Amino acid sequence: AFYDEKGDLQLSQNAYWFLGGLLKHARSYTAVCNPIVNSYKRLVPGYEAPVYVAWSGSNRSPLIRVPSSKGLSTRFEVRSVDPAANPYLAIASVLEAGLDGIRNKIEPEDSVDRNIYRMNIQERNEEHITDLPSTLHNALKEFQNDDVMRKALGDHIFQSFLEAK
Repeated sequence: AFYDEKGDLQLSQNAYWFLGGLLKHARSYTAVCNPIVNSYKRLVPGYEAPVYVAWSGSNRSPLIRVPSSKGLSTRFEVRSVDPAANPYLAIASVLEAGLDGIRNKIEPEDSVDRNIYRMNIQERNEEHITDLPSTLHNALKEFQNDDVMRKALGDHIFQSFLEAK
């Protein structure tokens, strides 16, 4: 579904829309993918884990990486997921974000093929690059206000997750 040999970066239109959904909801699913206070101690600029909502096919500083030329194995890497995340909830929230992108034909911003950590704030703003939430509290605010995350987890788990945090 993501591979198109004639597409830019060999990505299909559905892949771009899926990517658009991943980027649009990234600040929300961060709460699920980084579910504890200590998760945010690794989400700081300059370290291995990404802190900027962007994508690239050739660069590891953005949140989403598209490994190049994989044919039918074309995929996206969401690079911010903490080992403390519940894998089922993380997959459900990320998958629903991408599917929302396909349903609503959400176009992603252009690929960022340079080191985001070396860009100043003005350059990041020009490229429409936002930050991931820097604390669990901020991530939960984003999560709580995103109906796509509620749909991904269902009302019961969505509410239970918020109450537990």
